[in-house]
Amino acid sequence: MAVKTLFIDPSRCIGCRACEAACRECDSHKGESMVMVDFIDRGYSVATQPTVCMHCEEPTAPCAQVCPVMAIQITPDGVVQSADASRCIACRNCVYACPFGVPKLDVGARLMKKCNLCYDRTSQDLKPWCAQACPTQAIWYGSYEEFVHERRGVPINLTAFGDQEIRTRVYHVLPESVPKLDVSALLAEAQAELDQVTGVRQEAWVL
Repeated sequence: MAVKTLFIDPSRCIGCRACEAACRECDSHKGESMVMVDFIDRGYSVATQPTVCMHCEEPTAPCAQVCPVMAIQITPDGVVQSADASRCIACRNCVYACPFGVPKLDVGARLMKKCNLCYDRTSQDLKPWCAQACPTQAIWYGSYEEFVHERRGVPINLTAFGDQEIRTRVYHVLPESVPKLDVSALLAEAQAELDQVTGVRQEAWVL
């Protein structure tokens, strides 16, 4: 059976936050959203992107690897669970280890919380709440084969942070084929564009 997972397509996100509202209905964290809709660059663009746990596969879940009490478990099918409340000691190791900045520490509860792919639903072959609610399918749930057959865009699950590469269960959807999502290169490109815009504005101010 083909593995089903999430596909995140920022080009489809309209910032409506329906995913956040739906996530709050999940039985495992009722009332709290484990999905975040982030503004990519609020000062220069209205573009938004949903951020969920990427469920890292290679290396296997850095958050789980650094947990000193084994509070973060991984299911046999590769879903990285949120911290077990009976084990978590709120040390923040997982928060610092995650390259995507996903785990959040609930200081009051002394517990790390994050997306667990709505495991109570996906283990029963149901869509996660976020994918169920997204009106533009910026968050889409299915198998890789289904995505390639039904959707536009190129799914990529290899992300590079400098020399470190992370292969994830969850895919980002890009407009064109690239071997990996190179975060450092994208940041450098964005900074160059920002510097150019800033330079033009400064010249206009001088004139």
